[in-house]
Amino acid sequence: MTVSKFIRKLLKLKDVIVVRFEFRGRNGEFHLWVKPLKNGALCPECRRRGRILRTMDHRLWQDVPICGWSVLFHYRPREIMCRRHGRVQELIPWADAYARVTYRFEYGMLLYCQLMTQKGAAKILHVPKSTLSDQLHRTIGRLREGHRIRDLKTIGMDEISYCKGRKYATVVYDLDRSRVVWVGRGKGRETIDRFFNEALSDYQKGQILWACCDMSAAYIGAIEEHCPKATLVLDRFHIVKALNEAVDEVRKQQWREASDHERKVLRGLRWLLFMHSAHRSKKDSRILNALRKGNRRIHRAWVLKDEFEQFWEYGAPWAAERFIKRWCTAALQSRLEPIRDFVKMLRKHVHRILPFIEKAITNAKAEGLNRIIRNVKNRASGFRSLPAFVDMIFLTVGDLDIPAQIPVKFRTV
Repeated sequence: MTVSKFIRKLLKLKDVIVVRFEFRGRNGEFHLWVKPLKNGALCPECRRRGRILRTMDHRLWQDVPICGWSVLFHYRPREIMCRRHGRVQELIPWADAYARVTYRFEYGMLLYCQLMTQKGAAKILHVPKSTLSDQLHRTIGRLREGHRIRDLKTIGMDEISYCKGRKYATVVYDLDRSRVVWVGRGKGRETIDRFFNEALSDYQKGQILWACCDMSAAYIGAIEEHCPKATLVLDRFHIVKALNEAVDEVRKQQWREASDHERKVLRGLRWLLFMHSAHRSKKDSRILNALRKGNRRIHRAWVLKDEFEQFWEYGAPWAAERFIKRWCTAALQSRLEPIRDFVKMLRKHVHRILPFIEKAITNAKAEGLNRIIRNVKNRASGFRSLPAFVDMIFLTVGDLDIPAQIPVKFRTV
């Protein structure tokens, strides 16, 4: 076995011939002079052999390191005349047409950046961090170029903070696949309209059957305007949160009006009132039931909150609607203003809450993706620009598997 063939097998090089090699110990670099297998001269578009016109300037590509050595490829590409596509640069089998790194380097870079900080990935790949960041942005942009959102049936919307100074971005999720499909700067109606107008066609809007969001007027208005066939379901978490806040407001009012002796009874009730009935112990229930004599207003608010939990267990929409009407009547008769305010909100959005009985969709998957996105942001100690943050979002939880876009034969890391 020749040395060149040994190097090809060691580095798992395909469609490449090693002409000569050189170690440069001072820089820790392993240089390879290579050329395409069978003399190349293939058109990058149609893969047909063309007539060689001239040899271009010398170029250098960085490959993945091996045994602590940085590996670099040397080659002088040729310009060819293709019968179909005219004057073009010949196909470079180990890298994209005008890239400065090989496909294998890109694949390793994408994998490492999914799992660790860019600083750590740059150290493993033997490149400066700034160089890796620029290369990562170019690679993700190229691999996502032309990508379109497909088979979007159930969407969720939420906003995330990406920088100090209350800078927000709107994130749109495919709840069926638990993936992010779009990220836009801002959280107002203009941002959401931009998603529907630029990212989706009229046909795709008509294909959306379900949508889930919080009680933001911007989200609700945009979904109902752009997706006439979609059934909007308000997120269960935000409904429960609004009711808990109403109960807590009753507790605060009673605390402010209570004497020092009465406050001893009310101390420590906040988290007990928030707790779901399935998670309470018998001791906790006894404490709350004792409020019937100690403070009837807090006790009444707690009972109403516990009763409302039954709504999420209904299987028939007509039965759930009847329960809502009865519960609202009882809540209005409680003479608790925070609870009454919640009832007003409930009646306003009841037609957007009842569909939950038919299809129990929530933004729970979106919140799980948000946790991953926050981990990405915290791992990087924040991002200076939104595009860099968006790149990492698409790399980690995007609807396109970006590393899988690298040809299989180059996935050797």
